[in-house]
Amino acid sequence: MTEADVLGPIDPDDPRPASQQIASHLRAAILMGRFAPGERLPSQYELAERYDVARETVKAALRILRDERLIVTRQGSGAYVRSRTERPVGLRPHLEAAFERAQVSIDFAGFSGETLHGALQEPLDKVRIGRLAPETIAIRVLLPDMTIPGVVPALANARDDESVRARSANIARRHMDAIKDSVHELADLGLVREATVEVRAHGGSAPMKLYIVNREEVFFGFYPIVKHNVRVNGRSVAILDVMGKDSTLFHFTVSDGDEGIGAPFAEQAQQWFDSVWNTISYEYPS
Repeated sequence: MTEADVLGPIDPDDPRPASQQIASHLRAAILMGRFAPGERLPSQYELAERYDVARETVKAALRILRDERLIVTRQGSGAYVRSRTERPVGLRPHLEAAFERAQVSIDFAGFSGETLHGALQEPLDKVRIGRLAPETIAIRVLLPDMTIPGVVPALANARDDESVRARSANIARRHMDAIKDSVHELADLGLVREATVEVRAHGGSAPMKLYIVNREEVFFGFYPIVKHNVRVNGRSVAILDVMGKDSTLFHFTVSDGDEGIGAPFAEQAQQWFDSVWNTISYEYPS
């Protein structure tokens, strides 16, 4: 396969900078397996020639992929696709690739859904402008019930505080409402045939986050618990909280080889989510 077969051209009508378009082309090629794990990407010079851009533009594109943990760069050698054994990944490009399917399903279990909301924005925007065209979107979200005491959030001395829980509940509702509005709007505009977002609560804590995409890919990570100051009812309060943006995600798929844990982990993750959803979860408190 030639480089021209793998990488598309820069679209002059695309409002994104050339660096982002180049990163998008390379990302798609990596996720679709056109560049194998451990394979060297075309050099900066070759990419600059291919796209007729400055090398600084290519460097910016490669920085995006490096930050997403899709590639590693080696001084004097070039950029390489990460080995399959290096599991930490960025969620956003995988979600965008998932929206290339006719039917999109996302199951999420976590603390507030803030990172899910952020990761969904780009693929939903692309559906809105016609660059992606799934037929159906189904999102299910499991969140802890903040109306009852839990391990976190809590005061810095680990004592429960209703106002601290209410603050976290408000954050979660804000992100859930934004996701619902964005997804349902696509159906209202006739851009997708069907779109649903369901949010349910459970009585446990949320020390980890789990994404299941199209029932095939699983992203799993632990929440670090930190002490920091937030404003509650107009005053600064020291609390124990989780930091979803600081958690590392590990990637597993149902198509992983027989010798790895990827396939059984992905299957068990889906079974766990379905069991919680169908047994102990209930309507998220309004």
